[in-house]
Amino acid sequence: MERVDVAIVGGGPAGTAAAHAAAEQGADAVVLEKGVPRADRDGLGPDSTDAAGFLDYWMEIAGFEPDEFPEGVKLAELSGADFIGPNEAARIDETSIASSYPNFGFTFQRAKFDDWLRERAESVGAEYRVGTSVTAVETDQLGGVEHTLALSDGEDIVTDTLVLADGPQRTVTGRVLDQFLPDGQSFSERLPSTAANHIAYQEHRRMPEELFPEDRIQFWWGVMPGHTAYPWVFPNDNNVARIGLTMPIGLDIDDYDASEWALLREDDEQIPQGSTYIERLIEREYPEHDLEDFPLVEDRGKTGGTETYPISSTRPIDSPTGASVAVVGGAMGATSAFHEGGDHVAVRTGTIAGRLAAADRLDRYNDAWKDALESEMLRNVAFADLVRDFGPDDWDRTFATVSKMQSVSGSQWRQALAAGTLGVKAVGKYKWIKYGYRDGGYVQLAEDEYIV
Repeated sequence: MERVDVAIVGGGPAGTAAAHAAAEQGADAVVLEKGVPRADRDGLGPDSTDAAGFLDYWMEIAGFEPDEFPEGVKLAELSGADFIGPNEAARIDETSIASSYPNFGFTFQRAKFDDWLRERAESVGAEYRVGTSVTAVETDQLGGVEHTLALSDGEDIVTDTLVLADGPQRTVTGRVLDQFLPDGQSFSERLPSTAANHIAYQEHRRMPEELFPEDRIQFWWGVMPGHTAYPWVFPNDNNVARIGLTMPIGLDIDDYDASEWALLREDDEQIPQGSTYIERLIEREYPEHDLEDFPLVEDRGKTGGTETYPISSTRPIDSPTGASVAVVGGAMGATSAFHEGGDHVAVRTGTIAGRLAAADRLDRYNDAWKDALESEMLRNVAFADLVRDFGPDDWDRTFATVSKMQSVSGSQWRQALAAGTLGVKAVGKYKWIKYGYRDGGYVQLAEDEYIV
């Protein structure tokens, strides 16, 4: 039986950041990653895919320097984003959040980003084991706290500190947290995976040169049903883009009028698959071209130029730090389906947990991640609530209002006034939602609910 200071379940951005931070402070840290194959990676690695874009101020949140990434990680520098509704659109050329990064952001090669984070952790002494799953975790709280991790290879690891970084599916996290919930409650009932996550699907396609959005990311809202459901185009390199979408799981086609949604058809018997949505998006947005003009790039992504993955769609949860457990990144719901990404938050929560674990101060974790990330959490939660019941017309009105607001400079309220009643109502409702979530009210499983 092996003993380590800090055991980390999951080798994506949150897990490797935790390992890096813990090992850098002198702790014996080991990452346990089950590993999945990808067409664009040699060997196994984490199953932690998203649309792989980074905004400027996310660099500060993650704690990265602008020139820190090795060659091949960054793919395209971005100058802005286009938000496109059924009939209206808004062009965003800055995030309006202070940052030292010189551009709007960038897109990156996800597998190389993950591999760099692994190398960074290993360079300071962390151990990364890939190909071994955690099959069970038992926590003994008699006379202290001790976690025993059973591995798929038959071995056990014992640790005083456990960091759960197994992503939005929470395969291990859910079973661990069950130990600390009151009798009659289970994590899967509190946060069922079909409600706690969206499903995302994307294809790597080479676009005609004249259509390739070289330095802009594009999002379409109000063209497919479901809360925070939208397709996107993310430019990469050599005219290759990720064309994908995110949507809730388990939608019922009978709940929607197909005539209201641009990517639905009257004869649809069920919600379309991701590949069908992408075909319809291409047909709608590029009517002068055939699908064959957008060939799949089969040596990218997970397999055959495509990939499917879960992404968090809930508010974050606290961790049972009294049992020396920290939940980080997608496993804690800190990533967001609303802004399509969360690597910056994953890295930051992992870093906080790793540093505190090494210092034997994990009891500070829940307060520490809120201190670091509350403004980001409030933005995402409030925006997601603001648009919860939006239909196509609502998105058009919103984008027309945003365009009017951008026509003047000054405070948010001054811009809202310039957009008229709709602008004032939108800003007022957004601020009211944020106010309602003050003092950590956005957390949906609080620390004091655990029995430890």
